[in-house]
Amino acid sequence: MSLSNVFDIAGSAMTAQTVRLNTTASNMANAESVSSSEAETYRARKPVFALKAIEPEQMPEDYQSLVPGQGVQVDDIVESEAPLRMAYEPNHPMADDNGYVYYPNVNVVEEMADMISASRSFQINADIMNTAKQMLQRTLTLGQ
Repeated sequence: MSLSNVFDIAGSAMTAQTVRLNTTASNMANAESVSSSEAETYRARKPVFALKAIEPEQMPEDYQSLVPGQGVQVDDIVESEAPLRMAYEPNHPMADDNGYVYYPNVNVVEEMADMISASRSFQINADIMNTAKQMLQRTLTLGQ
């Protein structure tokens, strides 16, 4: 693995964390949205990460599954299976026939923790790219 691979790895991580931040922002924006049925209610979304696929010619003979420098990718964005919140509010304009309104299964505290974690991961990968850039620049000045 060369030093230039660091940019690919950190870049893929930054892309994945951007998707994570976007889904968290979407969850928080819809946390208090209301619906009159379970089917129409917003459900929290989470990204699913996986190792980036590599070409067969890049696979060293002595490695069976994990290869240094694979990076990460977003495989899918899944909806949470947690139960929705129901509230008895018969005077609400969105109430169903029984007087219930449905709120999303978004936990705002959990989403805030996720947002902080994703933003810090993004910042760490930006710092890694900056450090790698500085190392490459210093390497170029060795011969002077």
